[in-house]
Amino acid sequence: MTVSPRANSPLITPTIWWFLLFSLVANASLSLLFSVLPLFASESTGSSLAAGLATGTMMLVTVLVELGTPRLMAALGYRRVMAAGVALLGFPSLLLIGIANMATILAVSAARGAGLAITVVAGTALAAQLFPVHRRAEGLGIYGVALSIPVIVLLPLGLWLAESYSFDLVFTIAAIAAIAGIAIVQMLPAIDPGKRPTHSIMAELADPGIARPAVIFALSTFGAGIVLTYLALAVPGETRYVAPAGLFVQAICTSVARWGAGRLGDRFGSQRLLAPSMLVAAIGMACIVATGSTIAVLVGMALFGLGLGGAQNASLAIMFERADNDRFAQVSVIWNLAYDAGLGIGAVGFGLLIGQTGYPWGFAIVAMILLASVVPAWLGRRHDVGAAPLIQSG
Repeated sequence: MTVSPRANSPLITPTIWWFLLFSLVANASLSLLFSVLPLFASESTGSSLAAGLATGTMMLVTVLVELGTPRLMAALGYRRVMAAGVALLGFPSLLLIGIANMATILAVSAARGAGLAITVVAGTALAAQLFPVHRRAEGLGIYGVALSIPVIVLLPLGLWLAESYSFDLVFTIAAIAAIAGIAIVQMLPAIDPGKRPTHSIMAELADPGIARPAVIFALSTFGAGIVLTYLALAVPGETRYVAPAGLFVQAICTSVARWGAGRLGDRFGSQRLLAPSMLVAAIGMACIVATGSTIAVLVGMALFGLGLGGAQNASLAIMFERADNDRFAQVSVIWNLAYDAGLGIGAVGFGLLIGQTGYPWGFAIVAMILLASVVPAWLGRRHDVGAAPLIQSG
């Protein structure tokens, strides 16, 4: 094996350290409330559908705002846009203290959706520019790890704090995290995001090389929206601790898989990883069908997390490989649209489905949908036939 000298150059520079720290802090507000807000909505209204509406509203606004974020980036630059995004993720939660009605919950969810759209589109596009091309998949994997750390720690912690102490405490902590994000944003690199985009989102979606991995990835986040929103409601009451534990396990496995898929993708091609990732995610979802079994739920969440993380990194790397630098903002939008649309459709659709099927059959149907995605993911490998890996044998 002979390795290019560039492959041994430092990947994490001081500039990237600041970027990763901002990404970690900005994602703290999102992670703290992602499962807490649906639970708050359900308990405040007495309706399980309210949980899905909270998540669905957030994801719907996220999708709509993402479409305009490239133009916003071109007008204001990365720093101002990302400062606005992190503020919207954290500060609106303070409105929920003492105001527990559905209108306020949906308004806060909408504001957080706008903040999420801005931070993820700008952050993903900036990440693609900061990491060197020959190690971009691994760099995106590290970026994914930075985003995953708050999920690993704060998503289950948020549920625990809400159930053990109060929702108000979690809402306050989320706002404090937003303050920290605004302070750090000034240390982000002063990179020009470019002029107003010349390629439309619809033009990008007309390219099968971009659209196919995006749609396949959306199916994995379809499953993620379901487990993030409903796992705490699906497990029996006497084993409610299983939901925070399952989310913790899933977050760790997703983080590990994103980094691992990045390293493998730089060497062997990210396209080879998409189909196996979706297969593992489908098997994991099938395990969660046994909602009354602690072992089955934890194993299922671990497997689903591995599949989700692999699909996240592989799909994003594939899409950036197939686009020029001046299309990175649009590619970032499409990937994040797939992410967020999948989360929202999963949350709302599953809420309607379980009214007819119950949780076990609902999870079984989702597992079959994930399994069906393996075929197009496998056939999509043909797009990259003949692509040379960055590490050559010889």
